[in-house]
Amino acid sequence: MNNKGKILTGTVVSAKTPQTVIITVASTHRHPLYKKAIRQTRRMAVHNTSLTLVVGDMVRVAETKPISRTKHFIVLEKVTK
Repeated sequence: MNNKGKILTGTVVSAKTPQTVIITVASTHRHPLYKKAIRQTRRMAVHNTSLTLVVGDMVRVAETKPISRTKHFIVLEKVTK
């Protein structure tokens, strides 16, 4: 797949809807003044058509054209731990 967008890795936190899963993507950065590591999480809706995913699975997602109002990413693969 030739993607020019972002590829992120996240954890599934909700898989209740048929073609959508909610994932969290965690990132860390340092505070500019105090130098403490800050962990930031983002929740995003991701389009999923073929994989059977459950809460706790690690997935790799890729940016794509908007599928709906909230979905701008698709699931590429399930990542093994």
